[in-house]
Amino acid sequence: MSDISPDTHSDETAAAEPLTPAPAPVSNAAQQRQRASQLAQALRVELGKALIGQQAVIDDVLTALLAGGHVLIEGVPGLGKTLLVRALARCFGGEFARIQFTPDLMPSDVTGHAVYDLQSEQFKLRKGPVFTNLLLADEINRAPAKTQAALLEVMQERQVTLEGRALAVPLPFMVLATQNPIEQEGTYPLPEAELDRFMLKLRMEYPQQDEELNMVRQVTRSPRADMLEVSPLRTLLQAKDVAALQKIAADLPIDEQVLDYAVRLARATRSWPGLAIGAGPRASIALVRGARARALLRGGDFVVPDDVKGCALAVLRHRVRLAPELDIEGLAVDQVLRQLLDQVPAPRL
Repeated sequence: MSDISPDTHSDETAAAEPLTPAPAPVSNAAQQRQRASQLAQALRVELGKALIGQQAVIDDVLTALLAGGHVLIEGVPGLGKTLLVRALARCFGGEFARIQFTPDLMPSDVTGHAVYDLQSEQFKLRKGPVFTNLLLADEINRAPAKTQAALLEVMQERQVTLEGRALAVPLPFMVLATQNPIEQEGTYPLPEAELDRFMLKLRMEYPQQDEELNMVRQVTRSPRADMLEVSPLRTLLQAKDVAALQKIAADLPIDEQVLDYAVRLARATRSWPGLAIGAGPRASIALVRGARARALLRGGDFVVPDDVKGCALAVLRHRVRLAPELDIEGLAVDQVLRQLLDQVPAPRL
């Protein structure tokens, strides 16, 4: 993966080491983007071996990975939410940790705490599982709000404050949280402030009949009861490689008209009929970051309006709230957002 790291002689990307920058042909940046896109596609194919029938969700998770954002995955039990994260961890050579959220989980079980050492007669900090590159917060809405809020600081600032000390987590850092629909028993809704820190909220739906047939065929051949195996998956990239991919994605060119389109979409939610609460500025930022990542994933050299539109539902659905009258009628947030996306004019490049 070292061949896709940002070129230290390129104007398009920052130097990996403190070397004197020198001008280089534009083609170098294009070649880096092409190699990065090829690696992202290889990762996409590898994840598809473990998770059958959820290609759109895989693409969205890779979008968040390339954009350096966090992901909330919602779906009923048994659709493969945890399997997807385990598969990504298998393909990723960095540090991976998992927290199973339960009603009795305490904030210190997430971030860490101070323990008294009898030998040294001093308190020592014991870091929690958040000090990792890839964190699976499994069934996050099974824990109460005080425990969910333990992730607020680290998701936004990539640091944890313990005993008055701000401790940085390893970079890159990504939270992938799974949750069951809030209508189910024993769930707690996530606070709005925490929802806003997730770049994308994904909905995992039931697979198609042929996909479910293929899944059953593969699972019943496995000795692991009702689970698909992730052990055969290859490790394709390390932590430094993810950082390089994120840098290349962040440097992807975007026209001012496309940038303006992303901002107009987010701002339109604040006055759109049927929405009681609109999306804040984090949505505008996430739309641009997500669009750049999607452009890199498809092998593009620049961002187009369809890249913005393609990630808009996942960026906006958890940042807006339906008006009470539409909620009573049983209308879904995605339906209102699709109307918005159809009516807000996109630029023609």
